[in-house]
Amino acid sequence: MTRKTVRIAMNGVTGRMGYRQHLVRSILALREQGGLDLGDGTVLWPEPILVGRREPALRAIAERHGLADVATDLEAVLADPGVDIYFDAQVTSAREEAIKKAVAAGKHIYTEKPTATGLDGALELARLAQQKGVKHGVVQDKIFLPGLLKLKRLIDGGFFGRVLSVRGEFGYWVFEGDWQPAQRPSWNYRAEDGGGIVVDMFPHWEYVLHELFGRVTSVQALAATHVPQRWDERGKPYDATADDAAYGIFELEGGAVAQINSSWAVRVNRDELVEFQVDGTEGSAVAGLRKCRAQHRSATPKPVWNPDIPATEDFRGQWQEVPDNGEFDNGFKAQWELFLKHVYADAPYHWDLLAGARGVQLAELGLKSSAEGRRIDVPEISL
Repeated sequence: MTRKTVRIAMNGVTGRMGYRQHLVRSILALREQGGLDLGDGTVLWPEPILVGRREPALRAIAERHGLADVATDLEAVLADPGVDIYFDAQVTSAREEAIKKAVAAGKHIYTEKPTATGLDGALELARLAQQKGVKHGVVQDKIFLPGLLKLKRLIDGGFFGRVLSVRGEFGYWVFEGDWQPAQRPSWNYRAEDGGGIVVDMFPHWEYVLHELFGRVTSVQALAATHVPQRWDERGKPYDATADDAAYGIFELEGGAVAQINSSWAVRVNRDELVEFQVDGTEGSAVAGLRKCRAQHRSATPKPVWNPDIPATEDFRGQWQEVPDNGEFDNGFKAQWELFLKHVYADAPYHWDLLAGARGVQLAELGLKSSAEGRRIDVPEISL
């Protein structure tokens, strides 16, 4: 076995997602398993360089995990020819310029979404990366979750027949920050800082729908700010200028219709924080982050509407659990492995910056739909 060290500049690891999912549960998890075996006698050994603005916070993380390299000068890191990959998990407003610098420096790009604050910027990043000849990927973690992998298994097996509709429910109550600390950073609720649930979640819904059911061809959305005042990390009140809930209807190529509610102002009364119900001519399924339940046409009960008597059927009990049939790794780690294999073994990979731009496009058009109160077509984009 030959061990190849891969130096990865990781920008934004002091944030919740960058630290927990990307550093600890992906890159450090790969190190704990001995590296990534490419299958040709080569094992990739990821060596993260922690990049950010707050050196004390970076050093605390490095010391906690026995890492050596931290940096506050992004340009200096990018100028280092030994750095192979640039990863970005910063706030959205800072991401576009940083990725441009990394592309110009010839680094391969892996980034969180949204990739930019607008479609023009997202497409420019994809064009620049293509022109430079660097490889690039965008985090699209939901499709690597066990529940959606089981759902895809049903789709690929023809279980649904013709898919009629998709219904999604996502969200939870994010505390305002006055008497309990909020679970999300305050910038998420300020439009001027790139916050808002449409910008955050519509890129997710784009790739979930696109990958599983077909391209989104139109969007009709209503965005709302249900909680107008919140308290920041210092306990100071501020005006919430970004949307904290969005109600969307998406037409899909092939005729199916998707309805997805997203909210940070909803109390959970479902099995998981996100659930999708898919109804087709031959069967239905409900998938969450980890579980998936299905009901075939031949096993569908025949309920009768009668509001005058109590319901006697156990509707939930009439569904069958879809088995695991295998081991499921962390979704973020699974995609990191695919991207690293794409860079170093030229393995196929299509979750690129153009795919990321489609997510930005849907968010942009969703906000426009809400502002104008109408359905808007979603044109195909290309470089």
